[in-house]
Amino acid sequence: MTRLSDLQHPRFARAYVEASELADRRGAYEHRRRLLAAAEGRVIEIGAGNGRNFPHYPARVTEVVAVEPDDTLRALAREQAASAPVPVSVVAGHAEALPGGEAAFDTAVVSLVLCSVPSLERALAEIVRVLRPGGQLLFYEHVRSANPVLGLLQDVITPAWRRVAAGCHPNRDTLGAIERAGFAVSEADRFAFAPQPVIPPLTHILGQARPAASTPGA
Repeated sequence: MTRLSDLQHPRFARAYVEASELADRRGAYEHRRRLLAAAEGRVIEIGAGNGRNFPHYPARVTEVVAVEPDDTLRALAREQAASAPVPVSVVAGHAEALPGGEAAFDTAVVSLVLCSVPSLERALAEIVRVLRPGGQLLFYEHVRSANPVLGLLQDVITPAWRRVAAGCHPNRDTLGAIERAGFAVSEADRFAFAPQPVIPPLTHILGQARPAASTPGA
């Protein structure tokens, strides 16, 4: 069972703050805006980091419950929440044990977090649990390249990368995992993006999905 104490990476968290600001200047700001344009109702954001998404929530969002396991990033997210355009509460927690009962949220948001959850399958099962019938999952993630050579390289570097990057797996097939978890993907833009000048362009996905049982004809 994953514990919050297992998910503390203060050195990485401090580096992430600067990295996320640079990534936003290089294009991630617009990616976040696109991601959250469809958000509505009561929202749970899983792995909120230092709150870079908060300014982008539209007015039709009534509340955001932002879940962040890392103490350093959670404190920064709480500062960011004070100036958010919608009500945001930042809580301690992690993807495999989300707050709230079944069908408690209209929208779930994952943004550059599913690469680092200990169990992708358990995290997605929790998202299915807390989404109401007809609810939506909004996702923005970096994933394994479809290029065989680049994908193999990601496989090779993953063990070392996980140790230095707070559990991040650069080779996850996140879109496939979303579909296997029972989601029907309605939109999935796939594109290359280099969040840092020293990192080659990585394959990213940005899109929307709904639990298959709540889609028409399901």
